[in-house]
Amino acid sequence: MYDIEGALERQLAQVATDRPTVMFTEALDPRVLEAVCYLARHCRPVLLAPEKEVRYLAARELTHVDPNRLEFALSESTFVRVKDRTDLVSEFAHVCQERKDSRHLCPDLDAAKARMLDPAMFGLFAVKLGHADIVVSGASHAPRDYFRPMLKLFSTRRDVCEAGVFVLPDLHPADMFPHNIVVFGDTGVNATMTPEVLAEVAVGTCSVARDLFPEDVLPTIQGALVSYSNRGSDEGPSPEMVRRAMELVPAVLARRITRGERYRSIRIAGEVKINAALSRRSAAYYFQGEGEEAPPPANVIICPNVDMGNLLYNLYAARFPTAKKFAVVTGVGSQAVDLALDTTAEDARLAVKATILRLHLHGGWKATPKDTFIPRHRILAINPGSTSTKIAVYENDREIFTRELQHGAEELQPFDGRKITAQFAFRKDAVIRALADNGISIADLHAVSGRGGLVHPTPHGTYVVDEPLLDDLRVGVLGDHASNLGGLIAAELVSGTDKPAFIVDPPVVDEVPSRVKVTGLKSVRRKVISHALNQVATARRYAEEHETFYEKVNVIVAHMGGGISIGAHHRGRYVDVNNALDGEGPFTPQRSGSLPVGQLLEMCFSGAYTKAELKALVKGRGGLIDLLGTADLREVEQRIAAGDDWAGEVFEALAYQVSKWITSMLPAFDGEPLDKVLLTGGMARSQALVARIEGYVRALGCGVRVYPGENEMAALAKGALRVLNGHEKARAYRPSGPAPV
Repeated sequence: MYDIEGALERQLAQVATDRPTVMFTEALDPRVLEAVCYLARHCRPVLLAPEKEVRYLAARELTHVDPNRLEFALSESTFVRVKDRTDLVSEFAHVCQERKDSRHLCPDLDAAKARMLDPAMFGLFAVKLGHADIVVSGASHAPRDYFRPMLKLFSTRRDVCEAGVFVLPDLHPADMFPHNIVVFGDTGVNATMTPEVLAEVAVGTCSVARDLFPEDVLPTIQGALVSYSNRGSDEGPSPEMVRRAMELVPAVLARRITRGERYRSIRIAGEVKINAALSRRSAAYYFQGEGEEAPPPANVIICPNVDMGNLLYNLYAARFPTAKKFAVVTGVGSQAVDLALDTTAEDARLAVKATILRLHLHGGWKATPKDTFIPRHRILAINPGSTSTKIAVYENDREIFTRELQHGAEELQPFDGRKITAQFAFRKDAVIRALADNGISIADLHAVSGRGGLVHPTPHGTYVVDEPLLDDLRVGVLGDHASNLGGLIAAELVSGTDKPAFIVDPPVVDEVPSRVKVTGLKSVRRKVISHALNQVATARRYAEEHETFYEKVNVIVAHMGGGISIGAHHRGRYVDVNNALDGEGPFTPQRSGSLPVGQLLEMCFSGAYTKAELKALVKGRGGLIDLLGTADLREVEQRIAAGDDWAGEVFEALAYQVSKWITSMLPAFDGEPLDKVLLTGGMARSQALVARIEGYVRALGCGVRVYPGENEMAALAKGALRVLNGHEKARAYRPSGPAPV
């Protein structure tokens, strides 16, 4: 059976930049609440019920749901007791009386206020007035209480239709519908049928199929506009009306194509008898002798009659109980989901995911208009590098502004030979100018999050930048590094305000047990310095994608950039990692990696190298640079393609060594199973490298997930956001003693 849910997930990952606010009006229905457990990473759920009652229901009815998934969903949800929001009830009631499309719902203001206490009506007006983006209802609300008012409030076009989407099981004849996918278009929601409306509905229903099913699955969306009667007038769905509608279809489809090139693959055949639409054998007989070929197998059946549409939907639902099925309402701006009274939890979550996808595809949705239920936090992230300073402003999960401020050699020349902190004022002023040039002031922000520096070893987390942390950043207790400027600049920008400054997961995050640090020499103890920010952020991202917490997963993260760090994350603790700063681990584009000790000693005392030259070979001039003269893996792959055998050998060695260090982390989990190996960093964009690593680590049995790039700016913002949203407490930096030697 085609994996419709997996397909929706993949498409959402490609188009979603933020999560819309979704109102669930029937939060005390176990089916709806179970659906929410699979939706929290795609939307911001607002549950119209008291949290205590929701949790009681979950404990009683959802014992079959993974408790970690349930707790994650509830932690991401906002709970609203409708009768406690008298401000909104009053606002909605007044608007209800003022609007022509809703005045008929209630005879007077008092009646309107009483009506707004119904969660379904409350949810409808919350979305209509911009407090949320999508309303979900219908599982326990009759059409007169939800569906009909929803159409009055939201329908703005003539293609209003409720399309029933089916993915049928493999036992269904595969030659009837391509991939056993079929969409039934029910035009019964239109009180008056005209050729114009029918043409709009036909194209709109086919557009639903095109939005939900990629072209590599259904290259063509083939619609069949059914004519079920040989008699009738222009007032009904007669063959004549279908013919007239078909004359209008090309123009309607042309307008649709202006909204997306994907709609060019839609084809619609008209005046098709229902038996011909549903049976290839019947179609062959029907078109035999009529001078035209039978149309290709249809995957969209447009039924210009409510009874026929409902009959087909329910017949297929009853005949194939394991089918994946859900409804999508068109012509309402992707603002509403209508659940059937007999919906299942799976039906509900598929319907919501499909509607969220179409919201992203259609309207260019960016953010919920109002922050009534979901606070809108603006966070400035600052990431200083050796010759640049990256800055970005996030509004919750969404990046709204980003710049990489380049610092040329002439600008940095006055600071040659001085500590990195000498650049503090220069870098801070550059950040302030860039923000001002783009109309952003500190007053617009809720927090500033800077890249952490080389301070004393500390557990992972988000830290408030206070005086002890500032002191150690200025000194650079573990080294002089550009990242020491992140917290310093963040604190200065918010000085004199009540806004917090944070650092997140600095490179010195150290949660490893003593067994990791002990070496065979009493005087040498392993240090822990790594790409902790991206390491922990990648592990968190994997957990969130599986609707659970960082504290509940076991993953190995391989950050593959100019340096490579390979870390073990054991249920919320970063318990082992190579010292990426000093070049321990596999060789990298610029670093030598771990070397045979004896041979390294011979080099040290050979007299052929100075100490500075050896340090450069270990970090800066080693790895791919020493082996191939380049730090660019893309160039290495180009050489391999041109027949360079040595480049191929080096590439294979790189993949092997990364894989070897990945598998070496297995003991860190104390025998617990591994959930996944995660590959991240710039080199994770190399499909060839990823494929080789996947092959080498296959014996671990957990598989590999790839997150290309470093994702550091988002990680800085999300660290602050977790604190602002109350999901995590900010830590205070309090080193227990001097940095370990």
